[in-house]
Amino acid sequence: MSPHRTAALPHGARTVLPVQRAGSTGLRTLVVGAGSAGTALVRDLDRTPDFGLHPVGVLDDDPGKAGLHVSGSPVLGPLADLTDLALAHDVQVVVLAIPGLPHQRVRELATAAAAAGAAVRYLPSFLSALRREVVGSDMRTLDVNRLIGRHEVHVASPDVRTVIEGRRVLVTGAGGSIGSELCRQVQAFGPAALYMLDHDESNLHRLQLDIWGEALLTDESLVIADIRDRPRIQQIFRDLRPDVVFHAAAHKHLPLLERHPSEAVKSNVLGTDHLVEAALDTGVERFVLISTDKAADPTSVLGASKRLAELIVQANARDARNLGTGVFAAVRFGNVLGSRGSLLSVLEEQLRSGGPVTVTHPDVTRFFMTIEEAVGLVLEAGRMAEGGEVFVLDMGEPVRIVDLVHNFAEQVQLDADEVEIRYTGLRAGEKLNEALFSDNEERLPTAHPRIFATVADHATVPEDLAGGLTGLYGAATVNSDPEVRERLAALLPGYQTARTKPLALSTPYPDGF
Repeated sequence: MSPHRTAALPHGARTVLPVQRAGSTGLRTLVVGAGSAGTALVRDLDRTPDFGLHPVGVLDDDPGKAGLHVSGSPVLGPLADLTDLALAHDVQVVVLAIPGLPHQRVRELATAAAAAGAAVRYLPSFLSALRREVVGSDMRTLDVNRLIGRHEVHVASPDVRTVIEGRRVLVTGAGGSIGSELCRQVQAFGPAALYMLDHDESNLHRLQLDIWGEALLTDESLVIADIRDRPRIQQIFRDLRPDVVFHAAAHKHLPLLERHPSEAVKSNVLGTDHLVEAALDTGVERFVLISTDKAADPTSVLGASKRLAELIVQANARDARNLGTGVFAAVRFGNVLGSRGSLLSVLEEQLRSGGPVTVTHPDVTRFFMTIEEAVGLVLEAGRMAEGGEVFVLDMGEPVRIVDLVHNFAEQVQLDADEVEIRYTGLRAGEKLNEALFSDNEERLPTAHPRIFATVADHATVPEDLAGGLTGLYGAATVNSDPEVRERLAALLPGYQTARTKPLALSTPYPDGF
């Protein structure tokens, strides 16, 4: 057991140790359900290490199964003890293998797994109707290891609770893919209050319904606001007094921001400035900005705007550290599988419609991460940050988009000749290959073996950052896009504004983080 993951076994639970099979590899997995589906799943995962999941135990509410073994894995206890048993056995993934579970029960079990820092997967309910003998193949479609060319990294540790429990937490961009997943996982760590800020009321309604099972819209947890509205942001921070802020709100679609750079500045740069200022004024303990790998040696308006947001956080982190008032840091993401508009959803739609899959270039590569990895990285960054760092997850080697398309098609039982790929050409500001760090950034180790960090290199920070930002904001306010481009280039050494060209058709990977 990891020295950082300790927990007493729940009252009445049997101290059955999981069987360690010779040569077992993969993420430590707890299977929920010792029925026919769970039994077949444990057996199939044990036979097929390529799935990347190593079963260490099973949960079931049948007292007659307590202490028994299911295909070699012990029944550890009832479903009510999921969190404690997952902690006690160092579980990284929880698989729900009870077909037909009510949605509310799935949500409760997912929350219990998240409280132990474990990712959640499930078997589709139609398995009970199909009555198939082998169910591991169904897990294959939920396992992205083959898509991203590596195993998922279990990022968040239970120690995250030390910076969340009993504190008031604010998530901006709460209605987005990353923001909503952050809210779900933060809620599982016992905050004193969770404030979910977004400018889209429909997103907030859907989010509250998803987290609590009802959406009466009558409490102060939902906050409608635009981060570009400085007085409103100051009012929110004065009234709610958040202790921890996760800043996920941003414009992130690369081609749109190339066309409308003033909007990128207003949201990604000025909006971040407003939040950092308010956080400093009200004594926020921890502030984590969500950035993008496109901020490393940026070639796009998206990347440039997020790099400036990083610089704002880093510049203020020094002041906060000197005053002992708070910790400010940032996190860079690669492309996230599972977010809205991401590869899987777009690919599925293009393949279902029978049309060609559009890819910008045969050799284009990107770094990919799962949404569980992304949110885990944010939470761990909030825990480990000392001030001024930009954290990056080690995501292995970049993946060719073409290879990823072929892998996805294979997993949904399509032959290579059934998938037509049409190349549309790189769009303005796009790189053929992304990088996680710029050429002049030092890659520093952290307490987590798969998370690295970099700190501000003063040679790359403008001498008069505040003055340069004032001019940039002025140009954006009057929507002078040519001046915005010029000022971005002046503020960021080495950045050159991309030449605008006609928009290509949509591509099968996300433009943001």
